[in-house]
Amino acid sequence: MELAIYLLFFLYFVPAIVALVRKHHNKMAIIALNVLLGWTLLGWVGALVWALTRVEGQKDASV
Repeated sequence: MELAIYLLFFLYFVPAIVALVRKHHNKMAIIALNVLLGWTLLGWVGALVWALTRVEGQKDASV
């Protein structure tokens, strides 16, 4: 039971973790969205998509 709680806690904050690891330029806003609206599916998916968008200053590999 305790493991399940830790797993759910981790899954809830996946968008925030992704933003931090990728050093996203809007990481604080993504974390705020995740914390405040992550409990809704739309808020969680929105935060995840935002965290996965192109990071400012990152070179485009296809050029």
